[in-house]
Amino acid sequence: MFTLALIGRPNVGKSSLFNRLIGRKLAIVHERPGVTRDFQEAQAYYGDMPFCVLDSPGLADPATAANHPELAKNMQLQSEAAIEAADMVAFVIDGIVGITPFDQHIANFLHKKNKNIIVLVNKCDSKKSKSTEYDVFSLGFQTIISISAEHNLGMDALYQAIHPHLDTEEEIASTERPLKLAIMGRPNVGKSTLINALIGQERLLTADMPGVTRDSVSLIWKHHGQLFELIDTAGIRRKARVQDAVEQLAVQSATRTLQFAEMVVLVIDATIPLEEQLEKQDMGLAQQIVEEGRGLVIAINKVDKIDYLPKLMEHIRSQLNFQLAQVRDVPMVAISALNKDNLVKLLDNVLKIYRMWNHRIPTAKLNEWLPFMLEKHPTPAIAGRRIRIKYITQIKTRPPTFALFSTKATDLPDSYLRYLSNGLRDDFDMPGVPLRFIVKGIKNPYQT
Repeated sequence: MFTLALIGRPNVGKSSLFNRLIGRKLAIVHERPGVTRDFQEAQAYYGDMPFCVLDSPGLADPATAANHPELAKNMQLQSEAAIEAADMVAFVIDGIVGITPFDQHIANFLHKKNKNIIVLVNKCDSKKSKSTEYDVFSLGFQTIISISAEHNLGMDALYQAIHPHLDTEEEIASTERPLKLAIMGRPNVGKSTLINALIGQERLLTADMPGVTRDSVSLIWKHHGQLFELIDTAGIRRKARVQDAVEQLAVQSATRTLQFAEMVVLVIDATIPLEEQLEKQDMGLAQQIVEEGRGLVIAINKVDKIDYLPKLMEHIRSQLNFQLAQVRDVPMVAISALNKDNLVKLLDNVLKIYRMWNHRIPTAKLNEWLPFMLEKHPTPAIAGRRIRIKYITQIKTRPPTFALFSTKATDLPDSYLRYLSNGLRDDFDMPGVPLRFIVKGIKNPYQT
């Protein structure tokens, strides 16, 4: 598929243009320079012809280089990787600021690449714009287009520039749908390192500091015949600690990922003191994952750095069963993303939960099972009359959702639904899967 990479110094509007091309707000946009750190990729369309767009972090931000030289170096490598992966490079310039020495430096860098390059002068709609297409010819490129990504100006000219390179006979979409797997957790627990270890390349930025990942970055990857869409998210801290505006946007992006994910790996740092494990923040995130109906697997990372793993596993299991009682026996896997230990076991557990998340139990089997549950633990009595559950059926999957037909439907307590839920998990081998119940009333035929 034809690939267009967006390159330029920080804060020239690359992420705004990326969002405009793909038709949704995927990349975080903020006036602060250097917000984008990993290169994003997503599919765009010109008519019915698909093409791939790469949003790069920006080349060699001087401020980042001074404060975090290792991070700046990795951001540079990310931008260079985007250039190498592209069929065409769009060099984006800020039309308000005009051409800077840094723009000239990037132009010299791009001239050394054997790539088809176009120059986009962004923010051209502003009265403050200092650059024209004629000014930019000094950079030595032939194709120069004035645009405004924010106000959707000049996009037709951009599409005309890339149109000759698009394959009109290319398949628009694969028939194979990937499993959407989100990697979530606190900052600096090793989420990006885990994805790099899974795919076998340094695709995502990592550093020994919190807050490196900001955008939710998705990657397509295949493992043993199963197609995955791996989604790396920003670390989520307690709301009271999130004061920075960019971090707030990053947390919102990570939380929004839950709406699109199917399975979630919640990464926990094994080196955190035992008494701080699964504090309110982690449990709140786990609770949110379950309430969204997503499959959950716990990855306990950095176990190569501790010598009390059995005690830690027992502590976390006890906390989960106590504080997340509505989903018993969530799978836990001890891993080392850095050393690539137990990653296959982690994926095996994800696939197991995914199969159960999609599983449908025949109605006949459910109604053979229900009388035994009612006999073992009868329903409560309301005003002297016992609630009667007459029928059960599974009405959907993803997650498994069951309809109960009962008298006094609004009076059936949540504790009894948890009893039935746990029974389903035990008797139909569905540990760790979120289950939902819809209780529907049945009319008394003798009541007028």
